[in-house]
Amino acid sequence: MKSRIAACASALAVAGLLGASGVALAQEKTFELKLSHWVPPSHPLQKALEDWGADVEKESGGTIKYKVYPAQQLGKAFDHYDMARDGIADLTYINPGYQPGRFPIIAAGELPFLIANAKGGSQALDAWYRKYADKEMKDVKFCLAFVHDPGTFHSKSKKIVLPTDIKGMKIRPAHATMAEWVKQLGGTNVQSSAPEVRDILDKGVADAVTFPWGSVPLFGIDKVTKYHMDVPLYTTTFAFVFNKNTYNQMSAKQKKAIDDHCTNEWAARVAGPWADFEHAGIAKIKAEPGQEVYELTPDQLAAWKKSAEPLHQAWAAGVKKVGVDPDAAMKELQADLVKYKSAY
Repeated sequence: MKSRIAACASALAVAGLLGASGVALAQEKTFELKLSHWVPPSHPLQKALEDWGADVEKESGGTIKYKVYPAQQLGKAFDHYDMARDGIADLTYINPGYQPGRFPIIAAGELPFLIANAKGGSQALDAWYRKYADKEMKDVKFCLAFVHDPGTFHSKSKKIVLPTDIKGMKIRPAHATMAEWVKQLGGTNVQSSAPEVRDILDKGVADAVTFPWGSVPLFGIDKVTKYHMDVPLYTTTFAFVFNKNTYNQMSAKQKKAIDDHCTNEWAARVAGPWADFEHAGIAKIKAEPGQEVYELTPDQLAAWKKSAEPLHQAWAAGVKKVGVDPDAAMKELQADLVKYKSAY
């Protein structure tokens, strides 16, 4: 009799546990994430975000759904960090260099002649920056960081060969570091987001732009430029950042699904197809009639490297102001670039 009572009690306990877990599962909140970016839906980043969202949805058992909003549908490119902070979007794609001085540490990835390629460079930057992200991007949950394939100068009517050629030119810089370089060389900066570049070149508001290769035809910039310096001059840093409030409302399982997609592996997955796309742009522009793609001589390249030295000094000064040792931080980044075979 006692054994029968014990068995019944055990069965009731198991049923109770199963019932409780079923209730918990039923009560797990479903999230409809807004994933926002500011490039055209034809850009490789669109598919990268779709793949990211689909994989998160799968791992969460369908409780985290997503929709990608391209082409500044939810807000301007410059505002995407604050959009994630304020909950206008749940995950946003940001260019930290669009806001000069706000993110001085990650700006290391913008320095000329530092990162040779986007694939290894993205993994190196992401691995390195994770140590500093909470200090610099504390308003959001940092997800991952990456770079595009090295970009260069593309100009309308003047062949840019030496740093002295910049004097008197109006140039749209890719980010704050390039803007400072243009200023130091006697040029004038014209600020605009990537989708606005063709228009400002066409109207004569700018004479040249710093841009990665594949995006030149993507944004129609090849229709208003002629001269293209064939040198891996610089990269631009990017990041995915997540709204903290949305993340904090999630269950442990849902948080894990997000965490599992905010990794160095995913930084490489996001950057890889885009890197190939940008690099292929060199051959594409070379094949277009009326375009002049030119290389630099060793002496010309040396002059550019010399002119960039103050940028490294300025980065170090900015990082020191926020309490980070610039020498140690740069040494760590360079070590990661070597590790991932992406040092210049």
